[in-house]
Amino acid sequence: MSAAAAIPRAGISDRLLGPLLIAPVVVVLGAVIAYPLFAALALSLFAVDTLTLDAQWVGLGNFGELLGSDGRFWTALVVTLVWTAATLALQLVLGIAMALLLNRDIWMRSLARSLVLFPYFISTVVAVLVWRWLFNDFFGLINLALIGGGVIDAPVDWLGSMPNAFVSLVVVGAWKFFPFVVIAVLARLQSIPESLYEAARLDGAGVWARFRDVTLPQIGEVLGIVVLLRAIWDFKEFDLIFLLTGGGPIDATRTLPLIVYQEAFGLNRMGMAAAYAVSMMIVMLGFFAAYRAAVRGRA
Repeated sequence: MSAAAAIPRAGISDRLLGPLLIAPVVVVLGAVIAYPLFAALALSLFAVDTLTLDAQWVGLGNFGELLGSDGRFWTALVVTLVWTAATLALQLVLGIAMALLLNRDIWMRSLARSLVLFPYFISTVVAVLVWRWLFNDFFGLINLALIGGGVIDAPVDWLGSMPNAFVSLVVVGAWKFFPFVVIAVLARLQSIPESLYEAARLDGAGVWARFRDVTLPQIGEVLGIVVLLRAIWDFKEFDLIFLLTGGGPIDATRTLPLIVYQEAFGLNRMGMAAAYAVSMMIVMLGFFAAYRAAVRGRA
């Protein structure tokens, strides 16, 4: 008799052991994902007062109003998409450039790798307070430096006028989140065999050719995942935009997450807020479907 057979079995059969082991995970996922999702879908079909929670069935009426003639949804959707695309593009450029630099044998590389993560780990509230001080019209360091350098003659209203407010928002967002790109790309760069670069050098490939023909194909899969995750996270970004511009000037930087907040807690229309949230979820599912199609196309 083998040693394994000699060990007495517990009272649970193999058929039940697997479901019992994954049951806690299923319960947790159901509590933090499934329940809020179905609750939002249910709320979107009612006119719900945030304060009293009085609900009245309206069916698809919230979605009809959302897609209606006032155009708030479409304007906010365009602003959200432009914000997402611009911030993501700048994050990728900064992140890949910094990852390539930190992958080289530079002086104090360990310290530089630690410092580059600082924006990502600092509190959003603290970061926004610092940037609002830098952008201040009268005593902000940015205006003082530009005036001192002779670039401008008068202070610039960075957060109170367009397109300055939107550009400032994109810059701060890219600065805050580009370390995520650095972490992912740098980890992949360190696993690329040096023999590939040696072979490229022997073939006469220069710096750009090695980056195009060796580095980019090697980090392509990682970049795909980074683009998907950052696109979803930037699309639903709320606190940075709310604290920096509040959606202003007027509604020029108001994104869909800000409308959800305003509908729920400003206008006390929780049902309409849920309808906006469900619409955001549908758009983000479109991001995921596009990513899946791209991955299958490369397979």
